[in-house]
Amino acid sequence: MLYGGGRTRAPRWRFAACCHLSYRTMPKPSHREILLTAGLRLIHEKGFSRASVRDIVAAAGVPQGSFTNHFLTKEQFGLAVLERYYGYLKELVERTLLNEKRRPLERIRSYVDGLIDLLENGWTKKGCVLGNFSAELTDDNKAMRRRVVEIFDEIQGAVENCLKDAIRQGDLPRTAKAGELAGFFMSSQQGATLLCKAHRSVEPMRRFKRLFFSSIFAKNTRR
Repeated sequence: MLYGGGRTRAPRWRFAACCHLSYRTMPKPSHREILLTAGLRLIHEKGFSRASVRDIVAAAGVPQGSFTNHFLTKEQFGLAVLERYYGYLKELVERTLLNEKRRPLERIRSYVDGLIDLLENGWTKKGCVLGNFSAELTDDNKAMRRRVVEIFDEIQGAVENCLKDAIRQGDLPRTAKAGELAGFFMSSQQGATLLCKAHRSVEPMRRFKRLFFSSIFAKNTRR
């Protein structure tokens, strides 16, 4: 992934799980681990509703009964897949948005650079798992929809904390509304990710980054 103003490329091996979707497993994984690894890859490619239990078991190469031994329902499996995915995504959040060694706005910039790197490594076709789930889930998937919202809120909260730090450090004026800016950032970023998938191009995310940092943040920056 790409970080900071110099856009230094971090070692690929640390991010192989996210960038190339080679989701990591234990040296001798259990059937549960194999199902989650294969299921996350399959759901990212096909979507939750289109990936049947039979498809997941076949992709994992485990007996059919292994699924019901570990997951009572497909929704329970979906929740576990969400947690697995968010575990990978949190690596990016921790290295960028939560990295207090960087200036606050640089944390946000490096987070977007990380998203761009993911898009350049296959996500223009697959999209974001969180966004894909959001588009698919119905009122019958209340637990999963609630968890997706919680994850979005956690990331938005990290962005908001960066903005609050920027206000405290004088990078943004005291009149800046961190909560509203963070909410606008998240909705715009998810919209850009969706357009990247539709166009099979990283340009919508690059445009989002250019406009957000040259216009939105620039207008709120103390001169």
